[in-house]
Amino acid sequence: MGATVEPGAPGGEQTPWPDLAGRVALVAGGTRGAGRGIAVQLGAAGATVYVTGRTSGSERSEMDRPETIEETAALVDAAGGRGIAVQVDHLVPDRVRALVARIASEQGALHILVNDIWGAEIEWNRPVWESSLDTGLRTLRLAVDTHAITSHFALPLLIETPGGLVVEMTDGTDEYNGSRYRVSFFYDLAKAAVNRMAFALGHELAPYRATAVALTPGWLRSEAMLQAHGVTEATWRDAVAHAPHFAISESPAYVGRAVAALAGDPEVARWNGGSLSSGQLAQVYGFTDVDGSRPDAWRYLTEVQDPGLPADVTGYR
Repeated sequence: MGATVEPGAPGGEQTPWPDLAGRVALVAGGTRGAGRGIAVQLGAAGATVYVTGRTSGSERSEMDRPETIEETAALVDAAGGRGIAVQVDHLVPDRVRALVARIASEQGALHILVNDIWGAEIEWNRPVWESSLDTGLRTLRLAVDTHAITSHFALPLLIETPGGLVVEMTDGTDEYNGSRYRVSFFYDLAKAAVNRMAFALGHELAPYRATAVALTPGWLRSEAMLQAHGVTEATWRDAVAHAPHFAISESPAYVGRAVAALAGDPEVARWNGGSLSSGQLAQVYGFTDVDGSRPDAWRYLTEVQDPGLPADVTGYR
């Protein structure tokens, strides 16, 4: 799908869309949410995308949700790329080793690695001594160990080709999280660790002309979030009546377009080791969300929601 443009930008602008034909991506944790949005947008730019996760058509993960890796792969195909679903538990080193060996055998290269593995239960607003230790430690394993295991096996293949990109998906920028408590002890620790992973990987990858970044969406309209608010992607604005700040929310396609833009940027190394957001990158690369807007959720949270001001997205999308 080279030489395409993204329609619907504000003011009728036409933004060139990256051509990722011939590029191979692994979206680890692509079953739903941001991972699915990223996989689809990489496919829309022409990439071959391996989509992994624990939930397939025959087996569900502990999250017990209906979305499957096969559905994501089909959406990648429909977008114009090639989607390949592989059921993998990224806590099992042998499974990840086999996955990377398969990619090497079938494609001969890996150009883009997106570590979006999560799938953890969240305990909200409980101090560490009131939290379930089993749940908390499981959160750290799913959010941190999986990323480390996947990078360990995938990066030797990725650095064989100069220009590789690693995206560590997280919640919140370094700047925002650095001065704010996020949800719970274990959640806060997990997200800080992922941001730091991008910094460390950036240091290790730079000599191989590869780039690592941490990337966060804003208030994401994931399948679970839409369900929690009793709306669909088509009717999401109805939720603003009971959750006014939901007006700043964004679709998974938005952060997906951020990853595609990074992957198509010949100067992506300028971001190496950095902490980025979908709203920030939209201003740089010119892409939009599916409705043609450019929500900047983290600036909105800092300037409107956190200070307790009335919901007003004027100037923020």
